[in-house]
Amino acid sequence: MSARSERTMDTAEPLTRGGTTNSATEAYVAHRNLLFTVAYEMLGSAADAEDVLQETWLRWANVDLDTVLDQRAYLVRITTRQALTRLRTLRRRKESYVGPWLPEPLLTTHDVAEDVVLADSVSMAMLLVLETLTPTERAVFVLREVFELEYDEIAEAVDKSPAAVRQIAHRSRAHVAERRPRGVVSAAETRGALEAFQRAVETGDLQGLLDFLAPDVVLLGDGGGVVQAVLEPVVGADSVGRVLAAGLGRLAAASLQPAQVNGYPALIVRINGEIDTVMAVRVDDGLITGLYAVRNPEKLSHMDRETELRLS
Repeated sequence: MSARSERTMDTAEPLTRGGTTNSATEAYVAHRNLLFTVAYEMLGSAADAEDVLQETWLRWANVDLDTVLDQRAYLVRITTRQALTRLRTLRRRKESYVGPWLPEPLLTTHDVAEDVVLADSVSMAMLLVLETLTPTERAVFVLREVFELEYDEIAEAVDKSPAAVRQIAHRSRAHVAERRPRGVVSAAETRGALEAFQRAVETGDLQGLLDFLAPDVVLLGDGGGVVQAVLEPVVGADSVGRVLAAGLGRLAAASLQPAQVNGYPALIVRINGEIDTVMAVRVDDGLITGLYAVRNPEKLSHMDRETELRLS
C-alpha cells in the first residue's frame, strides 16, 4: 500500500486544528465509507480508491464550506471527478497487464451481504461487467443505478449536460443488463458451489465440482505477472476441469477458509499460513459460470481486515 493510501486510512478519526474539531474533517469522515464505495465501484481497486480519497480530501480541505449547500453531494462530485481521471490512467495500465485483470477483492462486513443492492454492485461478477463500459458510462451507471443520484447531480460530477447524462444512463443500463448475471444469485447457491470446490481440494475428488460447472463456464486467474496464473481465460467445462485437476496437487497442503468477499461467499486459500489465492464464483441458474482466482499479492492486502461499504 502506498504512503498516500496509508494517510487516507488515518483520516478515519477527525483531525483537529488549534484544539477544535475541523468541520471539513467531520464532514469528510462522516461520508468516507460512501466515498470509498463510489471510488471502488468505479475503479475495482481498493488501493486506487484510497488514493482517490486522499486527493478528494486535499481538495475538500481547501473548499469554503459557506458556499457548499450539500456537503455529501459536493464530496461525491469531487470523488467522481478524481476517480474518472484515475480510471482513464488505469485503462492504459491494464493494456500492459500480464494475463487477465480481476478486481481487487475486499473482505466485507456482514451488513454488506445483507444489502442485496450493495452486494450485487460490488460483486466480482458485476465489477467485471462494469469493466466493459467506458469511464464516463461507468461513472454514470454507478451514480445513477447504485447510488440513485439525480441526473442534475451526475451531470455536475461528469461535466455533461443532464440530457447527455440521461442518454448515457440509458445506454449503460442496457449494456450492463445484457452482461450481468441472469437472475438474483442467492448466497446459498454461491456457498454450495464453493463447498463443492473445497471438497474437491480436500478429497482430491473433482467430480463433485465438475457437476457444478456450466458448459460455458469461464475461469480467470490474476497473477499480475508476479505469481503463476492462467494467462488467458479458460472457457468450457472440460477445459476448466483439466486446469482445476492439474492444480489440485499444489493445493493439497492448503487450508481453505470461507469468507465474505465483495458481499458474497468466497474462499481464502492459505499456504503455510499466508494468503495465496482468493477464489470467488459467479453462479447462474444454480451452476458456476465464472471462477475468479485472484493471486496477485498486490491485490490481497485488504484481505486481512473487513472493509465497510455504504450506499448513503
